[in-house]
Amino acid sequence: MGKIYVRWQGDRLIPKLFKRTNVKIAFTADNTSGKRLAIREEFPQSKYDRSGVYQLTCPECKMKYTGQTGRSFKVRFQGHVGDFKYNKNISKFAQHLISNKHAIVKMEDIMEVVHITKKDKMMDTLEGFHIYKETKAGNQINDRLTVRENAIFETIVQEDPYRGRAAPPQPDS
Repeated sequence: MGKIYVRWQGDRLIPKLFKRTNVKIAFTADNTSGKRLAIREEFPQSKYDRSGVYQLTCPECKMKYTGQTGRSFKVRFQGHVGDFKYNKNISKFAQHLISNKHAIVKMEDIMEVVHITKKDKMMDTLEGFHIYKETKAGNQINDRLTVRENAIFETIVQEDPYRGRAAPPQPDS
């Protein structure tokens, strides 16, 4: 006969229905790794009111902190500001600014919304990927002990480390 293409729904009933026929079933998925890890450039005007994965760039040395939040980006940024203002050792970003005597600036100037998503395992994966990418570039503030080798991340980083964005400027040697 022919092939029927069915999106995978996790339901084993479909293959059972066609088991004794000449119809071949092929399962596809449209949530590929490339699509899930791609940088989304279009955001609604209130992107800072959403949740997801973000990067903070130190205004002086350009090192990056990658984080995630289930709250709004605005609320999370205020947490970093509070840790900086009151010299708390909670936020790695605030610790970096304090220990290097760097200043904090407006959220819009140092926060990049990398992915808008809800709090789930995908958010953990996206955050992990961006921490991995910045670690490989020697450009991250996050705890380096949390970064493990990851063959999938390594393949993506080797293929296109900045996923279509311009690479950050390299410091003069």
